[in-house]
Amino acid sequence: AMIAAILVRNLRRDFNRYNRLATDEEKAEDMEEFGWKLVHADVFRPPSFSPLLMSVCCGTGAQLLCMAVLTILFSAMGFLSPSNRGALIMAQLLLYVLMGSVAGYVTSRLYKTFKGKSWQKATACVAFGFPGITFALFLIMNIVALSQGSSDAVPPLTMVILLFLWFGISTPLVFFGAYFGYKQEAIEFPVNTSSIPRQIPDQPWFMGLPFTLAVGGILPFGACFVELYFILASVWMDQYYYVFAFLLLVFAILVITAAEITVLFNYFQLCGENYHWWWRSFSTGGSTGLYVFLYSFVYFKQLEANSLATYVLYFGYMGLASLGLFLMTGFVGVTTCLIFNKTIFGSIKID
Repeated sequence: AMIAAILVRNLRRDFNRYNRLATDEEKAEDMEEFGWKLVHADVFRPPSFSPLLMSVCCGTGAQLLCMAVLTILFSAMGFLSPSNRGALIMAQLLLYVLMGSVAGYVTSRLYKTFKGKSWQKATACVAFGFPGITFALFLIMNIVALSQGSSDAVPPLTMVILLFLWFGISTPLVFFGAYFGYKQEAIEFPVNTSSIPRQIPDQPWFMGLPFTLAVGGILPFGACFVELYFILASVWMDQYYYVFAFLLLVFAILVITAAEITVLFNYFQLCGENYHWWWRSFSTGGSTGLYVFLYSFVYFKQLEANSLATYVLYFGYMGLASLGLFLMTGFVGVTTCLIFNKTIFGSIKID
């Protein structure tokens, strides 16, 4: 609420300054404008680094976000019992597979907005990128578990079923969603983009990437780290987690906090006449995943680590979970900043 209040107050002041008619004295003095209005011809320019990768990351993040929301919602409503962990994991897998159409649609829609031409490559990347990384790491960790004689190792038949879900259901759904995404019109922006990019002035140190990553992730992580402790205890300490209704509330607070802090940094960045906000908003929103991975090192001290396999399995799975959270909250950051920028630039008069 405090972040939103600060942002609304500054925006009202900016709207009053940009939309009021200039007096004769101001016209005579030819007062120079300043602030985010100066970048109106560049703010919706496609990302300077790999628009294809940006589209793929957002599509994967949207898929993971839909899966997480539906899984927590069904668990909170009582459809999934926490005592039956196999059903919970199977529900997650099926929801992730079925949300492949969302990933394809979001990727194709963004990539078309960025005026990308390699749409087959973009669709293939979102269909095989994150699932391929996940399956490869999962296969390595499963081999490690088999070498230790662990009862948690996945049998070969289950691996075949996973491959069928990936190639037989998820991949066709990704291409199905991408087909409809490319049929849609590109996202319309309220202002036109100039052909010559504007020069970006020197930025203050607190708008650099390290500072925004550090501050952008600390507030969302602080909103959820208590629940994170109980979730990790459920996964690694064989305890049961029952309060899914409260988890739904905490997850909503996490998403809202990540969105607000990303929009706030986006506003400061535009005020500094820096219009490269696509990747910055993604990294600022996704920095919560970095904090979760760092917290996993702290939590690891409670486990009895007596072999190399323990380290590989723990940090392998925690790295995958943190990567998924990074993509998910990064997508939230990009989406909210896109809506915010369209709203504020559509509310001012452009000469």
